[in-house]
Amino acid sequence: MENENRNAENKNNDQGLKIKIADEQLKGSYSNAMQVSHTKNEFVLDFFTAFRPEGILASRIIMSPAHLKSTINALTQNIANYESKFGVIKEGENNSEPILGFHPGSQNK
Repeated sequence: MENENRNAENKNNDQGLKIKIADEQLKGSYSNAMQVSHTKNEFVLDFFTAFRPEGILASRIIMSPAHLKSTINALTQNIANYESKFGVIKEGENNSEPILGFHPGSQNK
């Protein structure tokens, strides 16, 4: 993971891009549920921390369709790398039941 982070830093530095991260953001946010919505021009990804009987919005990410597609491609490649190193990820492995808009294996479109 450290090497991957360094590689990302080097790529950003090669492009002359310096990214500043506020200290409170370094800890990250935990999410066990998500919901996706969209308009013609943007996708909205809402990440929730949900423990019954309630949940809270942990983060909202708004992206252009092209950027989201690039993100999906990057995630797909990273999942393939992970699975080649650690084995196949079983969908829904850590979820006792689907919450909100995320339903693994459903036919909803």
